[in-house]
Amino acid sequence: MEEENALELLQRYRRDRRILLSFILSGSLIKKVTMPPGAVSLDDVDLDQVSVDYVLNCAKRGEMLELSEAIRDYHDHTALPHMNNTGSSDEFFLVTNPESSGSPPRKVPPPVPAFTAPAISPFMPSPIPSAPSPIPDIAPSPVVSSVSRAESFNSPRVRELTVDDIDDFEDDEEIEEVDSRRMSRRGINDAADLVPVLPPFATGITDDDLRESAYEILLACAGAAGGLIVPSKEKKKDKRSKLMRKLGRSRSENLVSQSQRAPGLVGLLESMRVQMEISEAMDIRTRQGLLNALAGKAGKRMDTLLIPLELLCCISRTEFSDKKAYIKWQKRQLNMLEEGLLNHAAVGFSESGRKASELRMLLAKIEESESLATSAGEIQRTECLRSLKEIAIPLAERPARGDLTGEISHWADGYHLNVRLYEKLLLSVFDILDEGKLTEEVEEILELLKSTWRVLGITETMHYTCYAWILFRQYVMTNEQGMLQHAIHQLKKIPLKEQRGPQERSHLRSLHSKVDVGDGFHEMSLLQSFLLPVQRWADKRLEDYHMHFAEGSVLMENVVKVAMVSRRLLLEEPEHAIQSGSVSDRDQIESYVSSSIKNAFARILLAVDKLEATHEHPLALLANESKKLLKTDSSTFMPILRQWHPQATIVSASLTHKLYGQKLKPFLDHAEHLTEDVASVFPAADSLEQYIKSLISSTCGDENADFYNKKLIPYQIESISGTLVLRWVNSQLARILSWVERAIQQERWDPISPQQRHGSSIVEVYRIIEETVDQFFTFTIPMRSTELNSMLRGIDNAFQVYANRVTDNLAGKEELIPPEPVLTRFKKEAGIKAFVKKELFDTPRIPDERRSVEINIRTTPTLCVQLNTLYYAISQLNKLEDSIYERWSRRQRDNLSNGKSKSLMQKAFDGSRKDLNASIDRICEFTGTKIVFWDLRESFIENLYKPSVSQSRLESLVEPLDVELNQLCHIIVEPLRDRVVTSLLQASLVSLYLHRGIKT
Repeated sequence: MEEENALELLQRYRRDRRILLSFILSGSLIKKVTMPPGAVSLDDVDLDQVSVDYVLNCAKRGEMLELSEAIRDYHDHTALPHMNNTGSSDEFFLVTNPESSGSPPRKVPPPVPAFTAPAISPFMPSPIPSAPSPIPDIAPSPVVSSVSRAESFNSPRVRELTVDDIDDFEDDEEIEEVDSRRMSRRGINDAADLVPVLPPFATGITDDDLRESAYEILLACAGAAGGLIVPSKEKKKDKRSKLMRKLGRSRSENLVSQSQRAPGLVGLLESMRVQMEISEAMDIRTRQGLLNALAGKAGKRMDTLLIPLELLCCISRTEFSDKKAYIKWQKRQLNMLEEGLLNHAAVGFSESGRKASELRMLLAKIEESESLATSAGEIQRTECLRSLKEIAIPLAERPARGDLTGEISHWADGYHLNVRLYEKLLLSVFDILDEGKLTEEVEEILELLKSTWRVLGITETMHYTCYAWILFRQYVMTNEQGMLQHAIHQLKKIPLKEQRGPQERSHLRSLHSKVDVGDGFHEMSLLQSFLLPVQRWADKRLEDYHMHFAEGSVLMENVVKVAMVSRRLLLEEPEHAIQSGSVSDRDQIESYVSSSIKNAFARILLAVDKLEATHEHPLALLANESKKLLKTDSSTFMPILRQWHPQATIVSASLTHKLYGQKLKPFLDHAEHLTEDVASVFPAADSLEQYIKSLISSTCGDENADFYNKKLIPYQIESISGTLVLRWVNSQLARILSWVERAIQQERWDPISPQQRHGSSIVEVYRIIEETVDQFFTFTIPMRSTELNSMLRGIDNAFQVYANRVTDNLAGKEELIPPEPVLTRFKKEAGIKAFVKKELFDTPRIPDERRSVEINIRTTPTLCVQLNTLYYAISQLNKLEDSIYERWSRRQRDNLSNGKSKSLMQKAFDGSRKDLNASIDRICEFTGTKIVFWDLRESFIENLYKPSVSQSRLESLVEPLDVELNQLCHIIVEPLRDRVVTSLLQASLVSLYLHRGIKT
């Protein structure tokens, strides 16, 4: 209910407003009311669009009211808040509801940004806003409009609405709706880098001026083919406001559908009018003016007319409802005449510039006539136009490029005005609703544009060059891949120097302009002006292709094609060829690879430096990331670049190797010991180097890989790490030997357990050796077999030392066995001495007291534990050897030398095996001899033949010998039992033989 009341109230306010305005306008309050174009009385005016503030101000000032200005003022300030015009700055209306708006902001509002006009033209630099002129102190009027209070004096207006625009509201709405759809469908990228290298125009003509003049040329060329008609402009009956009409129209409506377009040239021109954003009013004026200019000129083609001059003569001020619009239009035509006939004339002046000076004076007078009184201004304008015809037409009709006098009007074919005009025509090939697509009539449009070649002096090479540039620029703006494909196709169509005809070659040589490129003025040809920006854009992306093409290899391939084709065409230009030297496509690709790798490596280096402290060294991270970079490079980008440079992968890999080597070298120079940093950096650096070598080998084959590998400065990781490992191994071996000595000294030769009947020292020795081996193989740094062999020799020496220390101070057999009987001596001298001093040999040989203590310490259980310990050392040695072999084999990068490594390891512990077995044999022999000749000395030596030989029997030896055997077999391990028992029996036989006097 409340909404219905509000709506009813709003309708009442509007009705009262219309009644009030109608009363003011029809009464005597206004001095004079000027109707807008197309309106005869107030009934034809939509009073909802008239600004009340503007009307009241005119009434109070007693000025003439122009309803067109009141309408403009209404539309310009509709969005501003309403004021009550009481003059008090303390009273205002809130747009928002204070209860729902919350507390006021506490922060200071940001400064208002300075206005800068958006850059529309790809050729012209962005205009620099001039400093605002100072505002003089003017006494404020007692009645000031709300607009004047709300708007700053220096507020820029992007576009001033003219009466001519109001007259063509329907066209403007269509164009604005197209703009809104365009902005909602696709974002436009910046294409400032692709601005052609062309000098600016002296008259300051804008892109809009060029676009409108290009359309006039198109109409003239179409008229030469008989396709120019003036459509009838129906009077607008619907007087709804612009806002209501836009709200009432569906967003899904199409601007000009293919089915609605008129057939033939008429429909095509209408489509191009919409594409080029030309209003209907301007289109009708231009068509009528061209037809009027051709009237009375029998046999004259419309495209041979001096179009700006003819339009100035045939279109009068009365055809414009707004004076500003007419002045702007006239200024454009005068500027085009000056640029086409004077600044960029296709044919030079031969009379010392006298006619040029006269022409400039006439153009200035025509422009000056608008500031004079109506009658005087019209007279001066008419006289100047007549004089201008007499000078300009002969100048324009002078022969050039082999044509006849009067055959072509040379006013728009001077370089670079012609290509700028042609560019505006080519822009019509893009769909106005989607800039990333070509319009459906593209083929028809291109065919129609050929009719302008004669007027603009466009050749096939110029067309393909401009069209390729337009397409490529559109790709940059929209990122549409189809546009890039079209651009490549057009670039390939540009004929090479030898494919052009002599006349075209001569014409292209004359197309030069002097441009300031920063370091002075340089002469630039047509191809250089348009293709240099394209090549530079492509070069800039390809010089860091890792960043710009990280997601699309197909896109990169197309950009490389653009760069290569543009470069080939530019190398035919003499000046560019001299500057570029003899750089081939291969060298250019190499330059791309080198630059991109350097940029990518620099980014990786920066990212690694910014990382917080981790367990990995920065150089290790850098090596890993560099390896990832090369993997991506070789799999994604190199297949593309190898089409132009087969060894591009080698360039990439070699440069990465060099860049990382420069960062690694200081670290290698200061590496003296095996630290955590060394253990982290060396494997990563070696892995990177090996991967680089594998890339080179896969690219050029094993035969040529050596040639490129020799060019690399090796990191020498294996050599440096080998030295560090040898230092570590030597220190560890010294530690092992000290542990061996310590273990032997602390050994009591007691069995560990009934199951483990060996001593604890050998377990400790194996523990320290296995710890050393484990640490050795946990090193991920590169190692050679030299370091392994050094460790094996050290371990072998440790076991030899252990074996020798076990048998140290072991008594010899001769110290235990008594002297042999005299008659059993082998030596001849001994037999002779037996008769001389027989008493010397009758006394038995007894060791000294210290030696006796040492012999007594080595009891039978002790000797058995020692034998078990030595046997344990030999048995575990095989397991240790196999473990080292397996772990070393896993470290090897190739399995070609595994058999050789196995054989070397089997020989590594031969010395320790030999010494351990020798020690076992010696202890076994000592054990049997000691039991018989020391422990059982009384039974075997002293009491064996007592009281007489005939009464003695061996049964007396069996019981003590059996006791010893049981003790031996209880402690000794099974594999050594036979060897010990054999030694015991051998010692027993020796004892018997000695007592019987049998020769041994």
